[in-house]
Amino acid sequence: MQIIKDRQLVENTWTFIADDSPLPENGDITVTLARWLADKEQLIKRSSQTGVRLIPSDQIEPLTDDLSKIGVIELNFPIFGDGRLFSQARLLRSRDGYQGEIRAVGDYLPDQVFYLARVGVNAFEFSDPNHIQEALAAMNNFSVHYQASTN
Repeated sequence: MQIIKDRQLVENTWTFIADDSPLPENGDITVTLARWLADKEQLIKRSSQTGVRLIPSDQIEPLTDDLSKIGVIELNFPIFGDGRLFSQARLLRSRDGYQGEIRAVGDYLPDQVFYLARVGVNAFEFSDPNHIQEALAAMNNFSVHYQASTN
């Protein structure tokens, strides 16, 4: 499956592992915040990269000291109208100085890609591959900006 990363189409190398699934020995994975906090030592020792998937109700403060160990942070949008993940992305970039990949996943619209990029999201995964070209085009929809950006 292809994703958009840094405005380019690339292959997705990450797999989300549910809390009740065993951890694979190899391969880049993402886990929930709860699993990261519970199994952090085991996850850090893996030979492949580990990322964390956040939902809108998650607090990012418990990750602050671990950001250098996290390869990707996925922001999982359960519904496109919930804007709390926009704030999480902004805080991760501006307050916490996270330099890694921040990826939008879940139920968000291609029209939101421009705004997500402005707050620090640099990768986009869509369940519907038809949205990819629409999202790439949406990144260039506006030439005037009324607020500062993280990029």
